[in-house]
Formats: sequence, structure tokens, C-alpha cells
Amino acid sequence: MPVEPQGDGRVRISPPLTDDDVRSLEAGTVVLVRGVVYGARDAAHKRMIEDLDAGRDLPFDPAGQIVYYVGPTPERPGNVIGSAGPTTASRMDRWTPTLLERGLKGIIGKGGRGPAVRQELKRHTAVYMAALGGGGALSALTVRSQRVIAYEDLGTEAIRAIEMDDFPAWVVNDAAGRDFYAETIRPWRRNDLLPDDLHLEEAAGKAIEERGFLGGG
Repeated sequence: MPVEPQGDGRVRISPPLTDDDVRSLEAGTVVLVRGVVYGARDAAHKRMIEDLDAGRDLPFDPAGQIVYYVGPTPERPGNVIGSAGPTTASRMDRWTPTLLERGLKGIIGKGGRGPAVRQELKRHTAVYMAALGGGGALSALTVRSQRVIAYEDLGTEAIRAIEMDDFPAWVVNDAAGRDFYAETIRPWRRNDLLPDDLHLEEAAGKAIEERGFLGGG
């Protein structure tokens, strides 16, 4: 079952995902990712787009799949993987639309996405999720296996098939166009309770929502 409510507000998801699966994931939902996802970050994304431009196939079919923006550290003897925390998602903004066009349904990273990517997520019925930044050692505990499937010469940035067992994340941008980061800040921003020099004007608040980079790093 690709989307399985857990009865405590959390939802377990297992790729491949359909459009209907993705539509059921609302901004703010805590998800537990189970199954194989594809680990790839900056260098691997650049290489994939270069391959497509040259008429070559991608190393994996992104249709229905989830990509995790990660470049794990080398594993110690006896461990499945090294530290496996997320990298900043906005670094991949330039390459994301191309993968969404090819059916990618889920992305896991850190921080927010730019307005163009948020629009593409809505257009292609896909979802962006954030994982805990700085929690690479904890994230590694949910990895059951991993293997390099492409671009081995990139070292830690090679593309990997990573089998996860209830990897925790939360939905930031859903297929309806909602942005969890923008929605979260709004009710807590009270100009009447702040010194004059910290007031947030309406135009500035709108600009923050449009940038969508809250939580980056």
C-alpha cells in the first residue's frame, strides 16, 4: 500500500507513488518513508541532465519514485551507511523541473524551494518533503541497505539506491501548491507584540512566502 495512515497523524509512504497517492499528502503531514529511494545531489543532478541533453537514458526511471538529496559519508566497518542527512534543496532547483517532467513524484531535502519549483510540483502532481537537517547519524539508522547504481566516479555524490525503513520527513510543498513553511510563520508574526524596528510589513511577508527559502542552510 503506497500511502498508509498510521493512526497517530503520521503517514507511511512507499514508492512508486501515483498522482492520487501524492494528492493525499498535505503540507504539514509527517511521513515515514519505506522502500527504495534514489540518493542524488548536486553533481549527480548535473550529470543526469547532461546525459539527457546528449540523448542518453537516465540511470533509473524516475516515474513514481522519490529522490533524496543526500551524499552520505563513507560507512564505518559493520555499518550500512555513514552519516546520511539531507543537503539544501534549493541547490537542485535548476534541474528539478526536468525530472518532474519525467514522472518524479517525491523529493526529500532540507530547507525550502523557489517559486518556480513550487509551481512545477503543482503542475506535475509531485511533493517536496524536508528531513531533519543536522541529523545525519539519526537518518542513517533508518537505512537498511544502499548501493551505488551510477556515476561511481563522483564518490559520495554518486547515485545510490537506498532502502529505507520508516525514514521520517514532513511535507513542505504539496501538489495543491501549499507551502508549510509560509503557513507556519504567519500566525506567529504579531507586529503589535514586537518593537517597531522588528515589524514585518505586509509586502515583506509576501516576499518571504514567494522566496520559499525558510529553513535553508
